[in-house]
Amino acid sequence: MMRRLGALPHVLWLVLATANPVAAELRIGDLDVFLNDHDVTVRVALLGAIPPAFHEGLHSGIAAHVHLTVRLWRYNRLWPDRLVMTKHVERNLTYNVVTKEYRVTSLKGETRPAHVTRELRDAQRVLSEMPGMKLLPSSHLDPAGVFYVRVQADASLNDENTFLARMAGTAEQTFRQSDYYTLSRIQ
Repeated sequence: MMRRLGALPHVLWLVLATANPVAAELRIGDLDVFLNDHDVTVRVALLGAIPPAFHEGLHSGIAAHVHLTVRLWRYNRLWPDRLVMTKHVERNLTYNVVTKEYRVTSLKGETRPAHVTRELRDAQRVLSEMPGMKLLPSSHLDPAGVFYVRVQADASLNDENTFLARMAGTAEQTFRQSDYYTLSRIQ
């Protein structure tokens, strides 16, 4: 009897490891790094920030959240790369059942007024576009250094992004890395 109970965690782990999660639709479509008015600026566009699996929960009053983490790294040959800076942006999308309006609100990392619309497509566009995120002045960077940007994006219902939520299809996560740049090669 004890041997059967001892094997239970292994069987549970095997079931979770071999389970197929719901197909993820969240992707980072555009990732552009450029020098704008002597600042390193990043433009990010997410695709599938609100997948169809989120629609039922969103329309029943559960808020959808998008977290974006942008990290600027300096490439070091033969050594680990060095993190130069990190910027976090968090937005949420809520649906008002009475007025039938979507509201996109910035919660962290940026100051912008709330966007209210009746169209889900317009709300998705506002939620997923980060048009000109200034990271830092280029004077803080070594002119001879090689840099790159890594972006991590998370989308979830009710701000719950766990392994089980991703398996159930109520949370998604994606990553993308830019090309390598020097200050003279940033467009």
